[in-house]
Amino acid sequence: MRNEGACLVCGKPIVYYEKAEKMECVMCHGEFESHASCEDGHYVCDDCHAKRGIQAIMEGCRTSGEKNPLVLMQLLMEDPYIYMHGPEHHVMVGAVLLTAYKNCGGFENCGGQSAFEEALEEMKARGSEYPGGACGLWGCCGAAVSTGIFMSIVTKATPLTGNSWKLSNQMTSRALGALAELGGPRCCKRDSFTAVKEAVHFVKEKLGVEMELPEKIACDFSNENRQCLKKHCPYYTITQSENQ
Repeated sequence: MRNEGACLVCGKPIVYYEKAEKMECVMCHGEFESHASCEDGHYVCDDCHAKRGIQAIMEGCRTSGEKNPLVLMQLLMEDPYIYMHGPEHHVMVGAVLLTAYKNCGGFENCGGQSAFEEALEEMKARGSEYPGGACGLWGCCGAAVSTGIFMSIVTKATPLTGNSWKLSNQMTSRALGALAELGGPRCCKRDSFTAVKEAVHFVKEKLGVEMELPEKIACDFSNENRQCLKKHCPYYTITQSENQ
């Protein structure tokens, strides 16, 4: 079961620094420059933080017949190695979109299952390169970037292409704009839900592939997020105690 706190070692909150500092990962003992550690100084690098979660994402997506990427994502989020926040979401958003896109016919005329599995591996590779904390430190959330990576993969965009380059950047822009409207602080669940929802609408509009969406997106993770916006979040589920 996931701890409520952010630190994977002690559960205490994460502290962010204006300037990067040299830190040692408590798991792999590698040295990195980082803007964040927990209050007690524990630091876990992005690779160690996300490794087991990304494995669960790949296994779940590879065999799923789900046409609703949000249903699949919420199922994956229940895995104990998908933490409340973390860079594993930068792979998960694009991976569930690829899966639902495939199950809705998106790969039928361009390689089928084998093309999908190659795309999933590419999503893992690209999404894993995007660092945690970039939403605040770079001004570009990894959940939004993940939708752009998804679009780049399915349209075969490169820095030299025309319309596919345009679509990939439009996708990231649309998702990022929707996230920004909701405001901070960051929530990897809220950001992922929003990014996927925007991508489903965009894909239907631009590519003609219609993935499914739930009538309502309800988040079950607010108790794990100390910075939860609660009633100001469109996905917040009011608890029984708040109704009394």
